[in-house]
Amino acid sequence: MSALTLRTCLTLCCMGLLLLMPVSARSELFQHVNKYADITLTPERLHKIDRYSSLIDYYCGFSFVQPRHKVSPDFIRALILAESDANPRAISRKNAIGLGQIIASTGIEAGLALSKGTVDFHNVSRARLQNLSEEDLYDPAVNILLTCYLIAKYNQKYNGQIALVLSAWNAGENIKELKQGQYAPYQETHELIGKVNGYYRCLLQQKKTPRSHGRG
Repeated sequence: MSALTLRTCLTLCCMGLLLLMPVSARSELFQHVNKYADITLTPERLHKIDRYSSLIDYYCGFSFVQPRHKVSPDFIRALILAESDANPRAISRKNAIGLGQIIASTGIEAGLALSKGTVDFHNVSRARLQNLSEEDLYDPAVNILLTCYLIAKYNQKYNGQIALVLSAWNAGENIKELKQGQYAPYQETHELIGKVNGYYRCLLQQKKTPRSHGRG
């Protein structure tokens, strides 16, 4: 096994999945993981995500789908950095919105599901969740809540296989590959997987060592 496998969290998490993939498919995903394996976070980028740490930590404290199963706050931070560079007004060419880059229809559906639950969130009312608009997705409190919920949902559905979780996040959970237990075959998805893994590794390493300057 390569040194890359030993030093990346994502590769270790989805190794069982990768071993089931054709060699060419494994090679392509490894290529994107390798691209971001040595990425570091600049103080500026850390400052950007730190502005939302209290919201991220708050929402990650809930077990949205499975009792006692919670989403990692650092994984959500890594996803937000990879998707929007922590810009709450970001919008993609496919009209994905806000910090987590959520499509309006997906956000509205997630809001309705959350509004039917038993939890009342401090920052977002049940009534607002029932009537989410596209504009609401620019609100960090709403966007981060939906991001945490959706990642928890996909994490349960795909048994914590990160390549599948991020495939559902990026390409939609109804694509045929996911139904066959395979990750999305799109370069954009592979790029996201690699970038999230890189940022996630940095954030975990940051807990062990002081922050330092680097390239982002």
